[in-house]
Amino acid sequence: MDKAYILDNGILELYVLGELSESDQQQVDTAISQYPELQSHLDAIEESFEKMAFENAIDIPVNIKSELLNTISNTTTKTVSIAPQKSLRSYLNIAASITVLLLIGSVYMYSQLNSTKKRLEVVEQENAKLNSNIENLNNYLSETNKWYVAINDPDVQKYVLTGNAMMPEATVISYVNNIDKSVVINTKYLPKLDDDHDYQMWADVEGEMINMGVIDKSKDMLAMNYIDNAESLNITIEPAGGNDHPTVSQLITNVYLQ
Repeated sequence: MDKAYILDNGILELYVLGELSESDQQQVDTAISQYPELQSHLDAIEESFEKMAFENAIDIPVNIKSELLNTISNTTTKTVSIAPQKSLRSYLNIAASITVLLLIGSVYMYSQLNSTKKRLEVVEQENAKLNSNIENLNNYLSETNKWYVAINDPDVQKYVLTGNAMMPEATVISYVNNIDKSVVINTKYLPKLDDDHDYQMWADVEGEMINMGVIDKSKDMLAMNYIDNAESLNITIEPAGGNDHPTVSQLITNVYLQ
């Protein structure tokens, strides 16, 4: 047994009451010799037991004195025999027994209370975790439903940007809605870049590249800036955070719009 287990489970109280097995008692003896604070707790418990015994002691019945005097006056010997069951020690033993029973009950209730408290803490933690999971799931469903509605609108036109020789494995699916003036892209199939670079999307309007935004690779579905009269969609690799103008040599994919 370690110190924490002994203190948390009322082992010292059971030790004082002699309710431990010989093996457990030896373990407690060893722990007391190792941890001075356990000896301090033990001394305090013994003092408390002694105080409780005296506080709960049963007063000697008032008729004891008169019976004792009558016995002395009526006997011819100098020895007075008092029935054991009426002795002071008997009453103290009764009081001590009651105290022990009360204390055992208190120790048991204390142990049960600690156990119940720990179970409640576990339940509360599990409830908090469950509520967090439900909230995350609701957010995910809400986000998924938003993208589903956006890409399945009858006015949406779908364009697939496939990678060129510079990055043939790259693929981006774009959904352009010229009525709602929105652009949504699926970036799931864009290879991950290092921390020093980002993908950036551009719209070509009469030969001028206009920024549609930096592509956030932490999200599979992403809304980009809609640009009126765009003739094509283009994606380049730029320094982290984006660029004011496209790096043409880093163009990895593009598609012409109808």
